[in-house]
Amino acid sequence: MANIKSKVKSIAKQEEFRQRNNAMKTRVRKAIRAAREAVLAKEEGFEKKVFEAHSIIATAVQKGVYHPNKGARKSSRLDHFVNEQKSKQ
Repeated sequence: MANIKSKVKSIAKQEEFRQRNNAMKTRVRKAIRAAREAVLAKEEGFEKKVFEAHSIIATAVQKGVYHPNKGARKSSRLDHFVNEQKSKQ
């Protein structure tokens, strides 16, 4: 444990950010999973879930949880999956 007051505060702040980042990453993973499952199940309105996943990914990038390239890669892979499944139908 740190002895300096500013470092104690810094450690507490880092822990808050870590938890916030992990929560956002979990939201992204769940949104992508929900979108992929909706596409595979051929649900009506799966486009809405895909749109929501893109929105959550963009939010994570804006908040600095993901590097912009990683966010673009996740969005691109989701789109590629959706287009691949559409072509199979």
